[in-house]
Amino acid sequence: MNADAAVPRRDEIAPGHRWDLSPLFKTDEEWETLFKKIEEEMPSYASYRGRLGESFEIFFEALRFDLELSRELDRLYTYAHLRSDEDTANQRNLSLYGRASNLHTRMAELSSFITPEVQAVPDGVMKDYLSRPEMKDYGFFMEQIIRYRPHTLSLEIEEILAMGGEIAGAPSRIFSQLDNADLRFGSIKDARGETVELSHGNFISFLMSSDREVRKNAFFQYYRTYDEHKNSIATALAYSNKKDHYYSRVRKFPGSRAQALFADNVNGSVYDNLVETVRSNTAPLFRYLDFRRAAMKLDELHFYDTYAPLVSEVEFSMSYEEAVETCVGALAPLGDDYTAILRKGLLEGWVDRYENRGKRSGAYSSGCYDSPPYILLNYRDDTINSLYTLAHEAGHSLHSYYSKTHQPFHLHGYTIFVAEVASTFNEALLSSYLLDRYRDDPSMRAYILNREIDNIRGTLYRQTMFAEFEKRTHELAERNDPLTLDTLTGVYGELLEDYFGGHMVIDPELRLECLRIPHFYSAFYVYKYATGISAALSLAKQVLTEGEPARKRYREFLTLGGSAWPIDELKAAGVDMGRPEPVLAAINHFASLVEQFEQAYGEAG
Repeated sequence: MNADAAVPRRDEIAPGHRWDLSPLFKTDEEWETLFKKIEEEMPSYASYRGRLGESFEIFFEALRFDLELSRELDRLYTYAHLRSDEDTANQRNLSLYGRASNLHTRMAELSSFITPEVQAVPDGVMKDYLSRPEMKDYGFFMEQIIRYRPHTLSLEIEEILAMGGEIAGAPSRIFSQLDNADLRFGSIKDARGETVELSHGNFISFLMSSDREVRKNAFFQYYRTYDEHKNSIATALAYSNKKDHYYSRVRKFPGSRAQALFADNVNGSVYDNLVETVRSNTAPLFRYLDFRRAAMKLDELHFYDTYAPLVSEVEFSMSYEEAVETCVGALAPLGDDYTAILRKGLLEGWVDRYENRGKRSGAYSSGCYDSPPYILLNYRDDTINSLYTLAHEAGHSLHSYYSKTHQPFHLHGYTIFVAEVASTFNEALLSSYLLDRYRDDPSMRAYILNREIDNIRGTLYRQTMFAEFEKRTHELAERNDPLTLDTLTGVYGELLEDYFGGHMVIDPELRLECLRIPHFYSAFYVYKYATGISAALSLAKQVLTEGEPARKRYREFLTLGGSAWPIDELKAAGVDMGRPEPVLAAINHFASLVEQFEQAYGEAG
């Protein structure tokens, strides 16, 4: 194998291209000092146990102690998980992460009495507590705890459940280690005939190749590795679903989905409206797939044909630094202060930019109240997807930045439901910016429209299909039906036929896709991508057409953190996700993009 094409080691990545974790801890020794301090302070929880109803003074003192210790643990845990994700095979970093996770479990165990004791405070006494000046910023925080009263158990049972925290995370941890540290996909030849190591980071780049043999070889070789481990991964996923079912029963919820939606106060109708609306409006997707097949002059369209840009003569290349400036230009409608913070963060230590051996795949934004909003990327110059990923994660990070600068610690954490709005909103503004930049270049416009269509296809249609897969497989677990490899891949195969069949050949290997989606280990998460892009497209359109009033609403939304229910936060921003109209509007926008693309593609000739 060509050594130059190998995925580099962590120590081969230039320091300026890595994130700067010194705002968290300058050295591992500082981390150890805080770890010891937390360990020494944790036993003090016992001094409050059984006393929260004794007096307001004890109640408030216990609340402050828990929040302050939680804030310190967040800093400790954030550093450990970021270091671990730099190289998932690094045993020192894995040790830090394992110890932080264990400490988190122990703290959850020791503090497990707080929620049931808060819920046991009589309504009249709690009303008196909340009337105190010290509690003026804690009303919504208390509401979130008290509403769980029907789902909270005795102190002894809560303590036992807390003790099992690490065990409950086992399916996810096992899959993550296998997927990121152990799986190897071999090497293949690229379009230039050079041998390159296939990895999570470059798989999509290979699928975007104009050479069909390269795409096809990458697809089958990638899934060959999953086929070799399919039974183990299917078992991990099955037990993740069983774990969700177990906790929903223990917590007295009617099902796993109800428990997952309860945290955001989201009605099941939001989920069902999404699935029903998307399922009822697949015609624009089918039109696009048929156009793609015809444009590529193929007898049959396969999954490995759906990523390749149809405007093949447009070569895309953009360095990381150029991508930052492009994002800054695209997000100018949000104000100079927004873009100044964005540029500085993306260039000066927030981002771990490039792939290295053992690094966690994909991308995310993470951090804590006392750190910058860090971004993990696996940036590549040769794919426009990396530019969009940067804009996407920057949306999360600026959301975090404004939330923590406007909200106290206990209210700064926003939910995933609104997080996906901020990220996909940035992508929508980026698309608008690029289409304007290249308005006189039909080929480039067609290229960008092609990418935007594929993004919405993947985020709205595909994530809705994922959401339906989660719903159906969790229902099987709740009926005590066996979740075997054949069951999981069978359900997934049926959904592939429903969403794409007749317009794309469903290769048997594609049914294994359900085994490589890490989000399935965080139950009922993926639907938020689909609702998020629907809300984001609506809000972006408002900002671009209404100007200052819409910009002001959106910027205020970014500061809300977790100070209100996500549906209410989005209503304040200007969109009601309790209704199907935003999803239908997103589908209509998709249909419009398909029409524009067909025209631009024809003009590009």
